[in-house]
Amino acid sequence: MNKILILSTVFFMMTQLCQAQQSIAQVEFLVGTWKMGGKEMYEQWENTEGILKGHSYKMVEGEKLTTETLTIKIQEGRIVYEALVPNQNNGQSIHFILNAEVKDQLSFENSNHDFPKKIQYKKIDDNKLLVNVLGKNDQGFSYYLYKQ
Repeated sequence: MNKILILSTVFFMMTQLCQAQQSIAQVEFLVGTWKMGGKEMYEQWENTEGILKGHSYKMVEGEKLTTETLTIKIQEGRIVYEALVPNQNNGQSIHFILNAEVKDQLSFENSNHDFPKKIQYKKIDDNKLLVNVLGKNDQGFSYYLYKQ
């Protein structure tokens, strides 16, 4: 009986791990360094053991100035985007949950946050992304990122 329980537990854990990896695979196209069109602003992502870690930065007089620290990970079975902006939100990161119902882009959403309520990444091709940063009534701004 114990062998069946152990095998069942191992099978369950392996299934959960595979599902998590498949889910993270949805966002892997973000890995790399991306430059905002027409500006010296960048977003850089790397995959570290199934967690995407990133940051946004701008170049000011040849120096890199971090504007956001970012993380995308599996949390309680959902893909969560965390954004930590220096000197905002009392030093706490803001969590956005991937809306799996949106099929043509990654739509990370937090309806309780003042702005943004949605951060969306749409892959145009391997070297170009459209990013929408949206608030109430889907008002906000958009920009393109180009892979470096």
